[in-house]
Amino acid sequence: MAKKAAAATVKKPLTKTQLLANIAESTGVAKKDVSAVMDALSAEIGKALGRSGAGAIAIPGIVKIEKKKVPARPAKKGVPNPFKPGELMDVPAKPASTKVKVRPLKNLKEMV
Repeated sequence: MAKKAAAATVKKPLTKTQLLANIAESTGVAKKDVSAVMDALSAEIGKALGRSGAGAIAIPGIVKIEKKKVPARPAKKGVPNPFKPGELMDVPAKPASTKVKVRPLKNLKEMV
């Protein structure tokens, strides 16, 4: 019975509307203004991670977001298959890509 009670109390993550409402309520700022700040933050992250940006941005005390370039990998033939020992397989080439890495900062780690 304890498992059913625990499963029933699973909370869902906040929606954007709920998050904006909670921030507006706790700060006393209008919901429209909070939405404008969130949009501006999103635009700044886009600029920082874009082609002409620095490639990284930190939201103080919460997260650091970095752009990382991953080089291309050539195709390989006759590589041992890790799932079927003794069998060989071909690995296709992978083009170069850019990945986004999000690292939690100290304050966020302490919150959890």
